[in-house]
Amino acid sequence: MKKYIILSLMTLLMSSCAEQITRIAQYPKMYEEKPLTIAVMPPINQTQHVEAKDYFYTTLYAPLCEKGYYVYSPMMTMEMFQSESAYDAEQFIEADLSQFRNVLGADAAMFTIIKSWKRNNIGGKITAGVEYILRSTKTGETLYRREGLIKVDTSVNGGGGGMFGALASLAATAINTAATDKVVAGRKCTVFVLSDMPEGKYSTKYDQDQKLPAGKSYVKATVK
Repeated sequence: MKKYIILSLMTLLMSSCAEQITRIAQYPKMYEEKPLTIAVMPPINQTQHVEAKDYFYTTLYAPLCEKGYYVYSPMMTMEMFQSESAYDAEQFIEADLSQFRNVLGADAAMFTIIKSWKRNNIGGKITAGVEYILRSTKTGETLYRREGLIKVDTSVNGGGGGMFGALASLAATAINTAATDKVVAGRKCTVFVLSDMPEGKYSTKYDQDQKLPAGKSYVKATVK
């Protein structure tokens, strides 16, 4: 019986290792084109929260910079996008992107689709469902694509025991969740989902992460 258990565990371990995909295997186009500059497109909002588009737009700049890319500031490009009718990114998600290369000099354009956004004050959770698509402005090909359903945990432990302690924690959680800035929650979602994105030229890890494991194309997680 013991031998069967050991064999089963070894089989599970080997299968899990076999299923692990490297970043260069998952995102080969990223390593072929090696984009340096990224234009952040206004998010495509599929939720009932009309303000989600604007506040999520501002969350994308810093995480992409931290990955080692030169990112055109959304504040700088917003006026241009509006004048060129590009503020509705739906028109460009499958269209020719050469104009962004010619005008801005961007190597790639990052599209985001906000599919869900829920806030649970009592439960202490903000849940965001977002898909990230990076397309080449040169070839039009998709270089990187990943989707996440991320819960941002805003719960607070009051530390006290008994009924009053539980009520205090519940109240503190509700207040903390309500007060959590939408931009903060959106940024945490972006940082987590883009965690396996190949590093850009301005990162110290540039061209050294090909063999690192890539994440699943769809990820569900809770972050604090």
